Amino acid sequence: MDPLADIITLLRPSAAISKPISGRGRWGARYQAHAAPGFCIVLLGEAWVAFDGSAPLRLNQGDFLLLPTTPAFSLYSEPGSPCIVAEPQHEAVRHGEQEGEPEFIALGGSFTFEQINAPILLALLPDLIRIPALEGHATRFGRLIALLSEECAADFPGKDLILQRMLEVLLVEALRWGIVDRGRAPTGLLRGMQDPAIGRAMRAVHSDVRAKWPVDKLARIAGMSRSAFAARFSETVGCAPFEYLARWRMAIAKDALARGSKPLDRIADEIGYESASAFSTAFRKRIGRSPGSFARDHGGQDQR
Repeated sequence: MDPLADIITLLRPSAAISKPISGRGRWGARYQAHAAPGFCIVLLGEAWVAFDGSAPLRLNQGDFLLLPTTPAFSLYSEPGSPCIVAEPQHEAVRHGEQEGEPEFIALGGSFTFEQINAPILLALLPDLIRIPALEGHATRFGRLIALLSEECAADFPGKDLILQRMLEVLLVEALRWGIVDRGRAPTGLLRGMQDPAIGRAMRAVHSDVRAKWPVDKLARIAGMSRSAFAARFSETVGCAPFEYLARWRMAIAKDALARGSKPLDRIADEIGYESASAFSTAFRKRIGRSPGSFARDHGGQDQR
């Protein structure tokens, strides 16, 4: 199984807001942090973005930026531009001079994720994925950007639906890009999948989450010694192999409980627990409440 596909499936991403952002002259806007994942695709011109604690990034035409969670940031026409406090809006935004053709145009907005597992799963993704135009244009990603730009400029029937579906595809493609990004991904899922040995072990876990997966067995799949594998897995993914398996099992369980379509004994069996009682004990220890209580609070049924 594909770990990235599994995680995207549980996150259930959808484009919540997508709007044109344009500017002319000298301008700047300051936005507060918010939990929703954010994105920006530069369709014309250039601008600068600065996140707290990081050096400013220059955004050029064709660049794509994805943030699984959105920290406070400033967007401006050039370094030193004064920034006004701004709030995210659903409508088109025009910065700077209000008359004349814009010098900068971008499509920006946010995605929604299934919130039940978002904290666990987003922790496995990098804080920022940036795909420069010069690198992205030669790929499938570049072709998607071109199609999206074309759709934005047109006024065909079904435009909003097409844009939403294309943005969802862009999200998955951007995360996939992180896997093949020549080793630049930070600690987490994407970096683990970049490593051929660790990637084989992660795919094995996702292919059979019911298995106990002792470290020595995963090490053999990776073609490494037990100690070397355990150290590299923790270094690349950010947690020990057993912890990764436990987190993934709980993510599957939380999703099933919220949907309310399976009894506890079936959920327990599907994720590798010998009984509903053993699963309930492990769930309470990790989540801090019983499976039944969790299910009731998230729209599922307390099925026994």
